[in-house]
Amino acid sequence: MTRRSFLAGLCAASVALPQRQLRIIAFGAHPDDCDIRVGGTSILWSQMGHAVKWVSGTNGDAGHPVMGGAPLARRRRAEATEAGRRFGVTYDILDIHDGELMPTLENRNLIIQKIREWQADLVLGPRPNDYHPDHRYTGVLVQDAAYMVVVPAVLPLVPPVKRNPVFLYYEDRFQKPTPFKPDIVVDIRSVWEKKIEGLDAHESQFYEFQTSVNASIEVPKDPVERKKWLSRRRTPQASDAVRAAMRKWYGPETAARDPLYYEAFEICEYGAQPDEAGIRELFPMLGKTRA
Repeated sequence: MTRRSFLAGLCAASVALPQRQLRIIAFGAHPDDCDIRVGGTSILWSQMGHAVKWVSGTNGDAGHPVMGGAPLARRRRAEATEAGRRFGVTYDILDIHDGELMPTLENRNLIIQKIREWQADLVLGPRPNDYHPDHRYTGVLVQDAAYMVVVPAVLPLVPPVKRNPVFLYYEDRFQKPTPFKPDIVVDIRSVWEKKIEGLDAHESQFYEFQTSVNASIEVPKDPVERKKWLSRRRTPQASDAVRAAMRKWYGPETAARDPLYYEAFEICEYGAQPDEAGIRELFPMLGKTRA
């Protein structure tokens, strides 16, 4: 077997992970993206004793109607640190300006380094089609890392992962070039309020920035009412495809709930390809519905 065919086999092989602590790393473009897309599932992983790291590709220093630059970057780092505490995850923020993330070799190597240092079993990120260039390029960078993380000659001073991780996309609503496919749907009803409590740490984003991008939005001043308002705004609208996937993993009773509190993920073609047993190893909460 040649070196090339061996490495290609690492990407295509079916995954059957042993029972052990999982190591999960999720990438977002800004210091609140992971919270939105994988916050509830991360709480469930953390509660089960698994290790979760979130990485923001930028420092968020442009995401506010009146603040900006270093003061906003410091504020958003503090918000992310508190959010990470509430979610039970490790939160890293790369020192790249908001709105300036590019799919460069230097940035790709940063992503590879983060995945290798975490020795991740599972890597999550956005699809590379989105309205925001930072989101798109985060998706591109994570895709570009999906093979290179196993190549020893790339970043030779950082040991490669022991096996190629599974790579997953977050849910989105974009239809071109292809719509999102919900391969995995996690019921997060039991931790929905905890997720909202975590999002609440990002005051600059969910309470202050919202009013600048949509003048019709009125955010309650009372902290309790604010969280209720945030919960209503973040409640997902489940598509038929999501409900079908929920039936597969949890059964018809859970899939019929309205609203359906969930997070959904699509398997990327570029990493290891898990069979159903491998998916259940990576998502040990599947099928375990709680009120």
